[in-house]
Amino acid sequence: MVDVNIHDAKSQLSKLIEKAMAGDEVIIAKRGKPMVRLVPIEQESNALKLLGCMKDEIEYAEGWDAPLEGDELASFHEDNLG
Repeated sequence: MVDVNIHDAKSQLSKLIEKAMAGDEVIIAKRGKPMVRLVPIEQESNALKLLGCMKDEIEYAEGWDAPLEGDELASFHEDNLG
């Protein structure tokens, strides 16, 4: 645990933030009385919010993943390769 007064916290803010991010408890005090606790904010990943967001809303036709053959394959290459 790191206890620091407000004056010192002003001049050491970057170091105190690094300590808090590393998991140390950082307490900022005024005249020896604890006033605030410096803690990191939990970062949320947008990717995790998107995973599964359409669950049960999309239906796949049978054979949707079958390989393209013949005319379908030729058409795909013409459309995408010019």
